[in-house]
Amino acid sequence: MEKQGINYLEYGWEEPKTPAHDYLLPDICRLMKSLNLYKDAQILDAGCGGGYIMNELYKMGFENVWGFDASETGIALAQSSYAVLKDRIAVHNVYDAVMPSHFPPGGYDLVLSIEVIEHMYSPRDYLKNARYWLKDSGHLILSTPYNGYLKNLVISLLNKYDQHHNPLWDGGHIKFFSVNSLYLLLEEIGFKPIRFQGSGRLPFVWKSMLVASEKK
Repeated sequence: MEKQGINYLEYGWEEPKTPAHDYLLPDICRLMKSLNLYKDAQILDAGCGGGYIMNELYKMGFENVWGFDASETGIALAQSSYAVLKDRIAVHNVYDAVMPSHFPPGGYDLVLSIEVIEHMYSPRDYLKNARYWLKDSGHLILSTPYNGYLKNLVISLLNKYDQHHNPLWDGGHIKFFSVNSLYLLLEEIGFKPIRFQGSGRLPFVWKSMLVASEKK
């Protein structure tokens, strides 16, 4: 079965910005600052959705930003919303290591993976490609919904299990990572996690977690 062909379900983007961006973007910027990235850094948003994060980084002065997504509605929305970035955005299969022909083929300083990996049937293959796209000692910033003991306990006590792990959301979350399982996967693929950031809500009931990792 072709990965992300038969398996992929269209996400159905309606707006470039989602509510998650309100808490994720400041933490992404905080991690980027800690990595001492220059403004001319080559940045790839590997799952850019409607392009909101790309545009915000571009406005901050990171002009060498590129992005792709499997969602045709997301890419169409991104290209119509952010005309200045239209040629930097493309529909692309995350399991295909070969970049679109007009993209830099590799050697990126930073790959962003923001709320993507939880939708992946094969997260290992996705991260192998992310590592391939990076230059030596390049960095990956990855976010995914946080799952931990306290948060799961609260979810159960409040009877929110079906809402959090919604099996009726076609194209929704199919992977649920703990800090430990995410770190194990990153290290297996060849990344060295160097910084952790909880994002949204109170500590240990965070909505998401972000990990900055260095390519080994």
